[in-house]
Amino acid sequence: MNTIAIIPSGGVGSRFNSPIPKQYVKVLGKELICYTLNVFQNCKLIDEIIIPANESYFDLLNQIKIDNNFSKISKIIKGGEVRQDSVYNGLSSKNFKYDDTIIVHDAARPLISDTLLESALLKSKKSDSLVVAIKARDTLIKSDKSIIDHLDRSDIYYVQTPQIFKYNVLKKAFELAIENNFYGTDESMLVTNAGFEVEIFDGEFKNFKITTKSDIETFEKLIK
Repeated sequence: MNTIAIIPSGGVGSRFNSPIPKQYVKVLGKELICYTLNVFQNCKLIDEIIIPANESYFDLLNQIKIDNNFSKISKIIKGGEVRQDSVYNGLSSKNFKYDDTIIVHDAARPLISDTLLESALLKSKKSDSLVVAIKARDTLIKSDKSIIDHLDRSDIYYVQTPQIFKYNVLKKAFELAIENNFYGTDESMLVTNAGFEVEIFDGEFKNFKITTKSDIETFEKLIK
C-alpha cells in the first residue's frame, strides 16, 4: 500500500486577475506551488506526487522539480477543464492498488503544516474517507444584498484540503459521477454522492486557499 498525493495545478485563477495562474506567481523568489510541494516532499508518509497541470506549464514544473530536488514528483500530466477532471486524470495516470491511499491537496494552499499533513494521514489509516475542515466560528447569514436569514453555525464547517481516500472508494465515486454527469466542488462531494461516509478531521485556519492578490500579501507576511 502506497500513499500518493495528487496536487491539481491546472486552474487559471480567474479571480486572481493575473497573466499567469496564481500557483506559479513568485513569492520571495519562489513559485507559490513550491511551498506546497516542499511540505509533501518532506513528509515521510508520502511516497509519490502527481501533478495534473496545463501543458503550457510542463517545462516550468519540470524545472521546479529539478531546482528544488522534488524527487517524489513521479508524473506531471495533462490537467482537465475543471478540477474534477484534473484529479480524475491523476487517478487514471497509473495502475494503483485498490488499498492505496490517495491524498488530494490544492496547489494554492501553501501553508499546510507538517503536523496537519502527517496527523491527517495517520488518522486516515483507520478511515476510508477523510476531509480536513474547520468549524465555523463567525455568524452566518443568508443574503441577497440584505440579510434574509441567520444560519445555525453549530454544524457548519469550512472544507479545506487535504482530502484523503482509499483508491477504490475515490475511483468508484468518480466513475459514478462520470456516469451521471455529476460535477462536485471537491472530492468529498463526489464521495458522499456515491453513498460513502466521509470523516471530518480538524484543520487549521492558516491552511487557507490563496484566491486573491491580498491573500498573496497575507501569505508573504506570514512566511517572513
